[in-house]
Amino acid sequence: MHHWTDSALGHYLLEWEQQRCDEAVADIFGYHALQLGLPELQGLRNNRMPHRWLALDGNEPVQNAKAGTVAQAGGLGVSAASPVPAALVADATALPFAEASLDLLLMPHTLEASCDPHAALREAARVLMPEGRLVVCGLNPMSLLGMQRRLERSAGYLPDLNLGMDYWRLRDWLRLLSFEVEAVQFGCYRPATQSAQWLNRWKFMESLGHRCWPVLGGAYCVVAVKRVQGMRLIGPSWRGRAAPAGMQVPVANRQPPDRVWRNKEKN
Repeated sequence: MHHWTDSALGHYLLEWEQQRCDEAVADIFGYHALQLGLPELQGLRNNRMPHRWLALDGNEPVQNAKAGTVAQAGGLGVSAASPVPAALVADATALPFAEASLDLLLMPHTLEASCDPHAALREAARVLMPEGRLVVCGLNPMSLLGMQRRLERSAGYLPDLNLGMDYWRLRDWLRLLSFEVEAVQFGCYRPATQSAQWLNRWKFMESLGHRCWPVLGGAYCVVAVKRVQGMRLIGPSWRGRAAPAGMQVPVANRQPPDRVWRNKEKN
């Protein structure tokens, strides 16, 4: 995907997705977060988890790859706006993480670039903890961008991605994997062009698209929550039970032993 992100259209899409990811991950708490693919997008820069990683697949160029944690609280001093280096190379269908070990998983165009998107979603459901968040960014085939992608397959400024992953199919797959869609946003209503000047001229299409055809944006951002049925939180065993209000306590009306002994002496 790196060949089209340097174009004017790529900057336009990345800017919109960057804003959506900053809003989506800002209030998600936990310990471990992973962004899978698209290093040009700093999807975890606005998140405050102590451990954040960027994983690349074998098709993306690995530059300045570093093993280990990308940013730690009070540790490496990586600012929120600095580029995040790649921490590992992994396949989306076989992540090197234990089951229920991640609190946040960001997949920007990962499903569209995968040869088996359904297997990638199953792998995401495996590594996410209960109540973990999944953020998916993708291109909408039911849009002007999707129509131009079908007509101009050889255009270098258009993303070379699979446009079969629309939002409605993604929503059905998420429901089958016990995910609940928490939020979804559509954007990028301008026609695809390789000229930055023409993209600025089509700027009025943003407000018009939000009002007239909100679900026909060129890109979408979905936030889903992993739900596990039948879970019950068990509190600590040392916590005692509180006595109910108004409970009767038996009291023995007997005299103390010393007073009983004095009464016998008087008799």
